[in-house]
Amino acid sequence: MSRFYFAQACGTLPAVDHPSNSTAIAGPTVCTANTSSKQPTASAAKERILPCTNTSHRVAELREAVQRQAPPIETDLLLDIPYVDLTIQFIGASGIPKVDVVGSADPYFVAKIDNRISFVSTVKVDTLKPVWNETWRVKNVPIHANLAVEVLDKDDGAKLDDYIGKFSCSVAEGAKECEIEGPLFRRAGGTFWLKIESTPSTKEPKSYPYMFDGPIRFSRHFSPTVGVLTNTLSSTEEHVRLYSTWKMYIRGIPLFFGDAVQEWNHGYKAAQTIFGPGASSLAVRSGIMAGHRLLYARSTTNKFGVVDTGADVLTVLRGGARVKPAVYTYIISSEDDSLRFSETGAAFFVDFASKHALHANCHPSVRYSGEFHPRPKGGWAAFSDEVLDEDVQWEIVVDNNSGTYSPDKGLLPQLKALLEYNFSGLTVFALDREDPELTESREACRAYGLKHRGVRKEELQPQRHANEETLADRASSISAKELENFTG
Repeated sequence: MSRFYFAQACGTLPAVDHPSNSTAIAGPTVCTANTSSKQPTASAAKERILPCTNTSHRVAELREAVQRQAPPIETDLLLDIPYVDLTIQFIGASGIPKVDVVGSADPYFVAKIDNRISFVSTVKVDTLKPVWNETWRVKNVPIHANLAVEVLDKDDGAKLDDYIGKFSCSVAEGAKECEIEGPLFRRAGGTFWLKIESTPSTKEPKSYPYMFDGPIRFSRHFSPTVGVLTNTLSSTEEHVRLYSTWKMYIRGIPLFFGDAVQEWNHGYKAAQTIFGPGASSLAVRSGIMAGHRLLYARSTTNKFGVVDTGADVLTVLRGGARVKPAVYTYIISSEDDSLRFSETGAAFFVDFASKHALHANCHPSVRYSGEFHPRPKGGWAAFSDEVLDEDVQWEIVVDNNSGTYSPDKGLLPQLKALLEYNFSGLTVFALDREDPELTESREACRAYGLKHRGVRKEELQPQRHANEETLADRASSISAKELENFTG
């Protein structure tokens, strides 16, 4: 905005004769409700427009008038908006209507702040009085932001989850009791309680708005079930892990990666078959996305938890009673900044062109991707099973071993810093895919699992077993309408 127009809008510029009209240009007007049907005349509207045909001497006069009447004003200061860091505690609800024919309800909710960042709660099974007590921390939120919440009923196997209702409120600090507004013909949806704590933002709020700050929640997905995929009834922990995926929402990714993402590798043949042009690539992408939706389906059988320290990460990586010597395939999503991973030898990878694309839902970019494995300090080669896991100083070795996205090795230090920032007390080694130290550490991990922990060779790489329906088979046979049943 030019200084003239800004001063005029603020009312600091006196009326000035129009060069082609003797009528003075009026000062700012106050918008009020117009109770009259009379419309402004064309001449009146014309009087409020400054034409572009001013002569040079007239422009000089206007500039002098502004300088006399209006000192320089920093418009950015007038437009500056306070930012706050929020801690939102979602306490619970009551009076949830019964929406299932059998049973009561399996409620969960989706919360969004200004439609910029979202939070999905756990599912509370068979209750009309759910208690969540789940916390969401978000940094750098405009003080006038809006919190919108939708409450739904999880229906495993149904096309869509039942809609219970919604409400919205400001992010002002304090305890809030909100009435859930149900659909048109069922207005009452119950009452929802939450509490908001707010403090002024201090770290570059405009550079990193709506930044997730914890807690680090994870979900373990068992969908589709082992029995469906393998035609077996095996449900041992070791077997189930080979059909499980994990998703963790980690903190502060923009602080370490900024806006950087890793695009798919145009020079990698397997990636070309996925992301290239043409009908064949479209078919490949459709199959991968169907597989992803099956793997990461939200259901009442999912397991949930919170990671506070590096020790909690090791608990997630336990295979039975002890930390499993296993290699994991991971991506950090560019869609929601979640860390998604599974064992590299997971059976569902069979027949898919890319493990990483499957985890990324075939997105053309990720924040980062590769593999990781746990190891005791000093490595698996020097470890003895007589030492209890609780007495071990554990390390995570993470790399950029992903042909599909070929992450920049120059960002490995940022990856290390990001993971240590999230998982306190855990030492992270970030190694390039071509580093001999990485190969030695990874192979020692696998060898220890085979020799001392009962890991079978077929668990190290995806394999098709006799009489097995693989995830690729399942994804290709399921119809698009049936696939809608598997909501994430």
